[in-house]
Amino acid sequence: MEENREALGAEIVRTPTSARFDSPESHVGVAWRLKNEIPDSHILDQYRNPSNPLAHYDTTAEEILEQCDGKVDMLVAGAGTGGTITGVARKLKERCPNIRVSSLLTSTGRLADRIPLKSCFWFPPPGGSSGTAMAAAVKFAKELKEGQRCVVILPDSIRNYMSKFLSDKWMVQKGFLREEDIMVKKPWWWNLKVQSLNLSAPLTVLPTVTCQQTIKILKEKSFDQAPVVDDAGVILGMVTLGNMLSSILAGKIKLSDPVSKVLYKQFKQIRLTDNLGNLSHILEFDHFALVVHEQIQYLTNGSTALKQMVFGVVTAVDLLNFVTGRERRERSVSESTDEM
Repeated sequence: MEENREALGAEIVRTPTSARFDSPESHVGVAWRLKNEIPDSHILDQYRNPSNPLAHYDTTAEEILEQCDGKVDMLVAGAGTGGTITGVARKLKERCPNIRVSSLLTSTGRLADRIPLKSCFWFPPPGGSSGTAMAAAVKFAKELKEGQRCVVILPDSIRNYMSKFLSDKWMVQKGFLREEDIMVKKPWWWNLKVQSLNLSAPLTVLPTVTCQQTIKILKEKSFDQAPVVDDAGVILGMVTLGNMLSSILAGKIKLSDPVSKVLYKQFKQIRLTDNLGNLSHILEFDHFALVVHEQIQYLTNGSTALKQMVFGVVTAVDLLNFVTGRERRERSVSESTDEM
């Protein structure tokens, strides 16, 4: 993607995936802000674009009616922007007044309670969203009467999930597969705890420290990143040398700005009691993981709160040094024994 950016002369603006749709930090919120800042700019915005549902009213719904000979008793579809479900439903309601339309998501974002299915059309290969649609529909299949017809819209293909449920490692990480199901023999270090690593004392910075000061500290201590915590030690995010430098060079921040302006919140956490196998999976995709230790804190009113304390930052180099160091020591002892 970076190569395409250069070829097109475009600037990529990344937004946190955890931000709500209506948050100013979401991809939509940032896009609208940029539209207002950049002259002669245009935003497609499928959430507010009236052509989104209209396209499905004019095309998707017509295709469904044609293939079903104009008889559809039920429609089951997911809800993303809402364009598909509203556009198709409007046309089908006009042609088939008694049709029931069920969306997979309610206003609370949970699965709808009643989604019946009698017959459907299946277009492989579907992705996770399509699988959810089918699973929910099949669950309530018995509620339809004999001869009634239901259409399930499968909105995606497998290409969007190549790094997710097609990956055994991702499936293990999310708890859908067991490690023993995909690995016949684990290395000797696999089940050792993260606390086995000889991690350096954590270097943390307050959110008010300037970027210039932080860059100097990281370089002096030979670190690439550091946790940012408040006065009480609560983790606010991470600051990385690369993120600061790229933001400064792009003119987004100044050296005198506090690191709170360049907080990096999309990082993985791991506990001291987790095993090194889990850590190795994280480090295959991330440059580092934040090692945290949870403590129970008693408050003045007698209640308790779970507080996460920073224990350290672990990188692939730390894991590699631990594994090779121990193997080197064992090999040295073995060679000494042979000589005797």
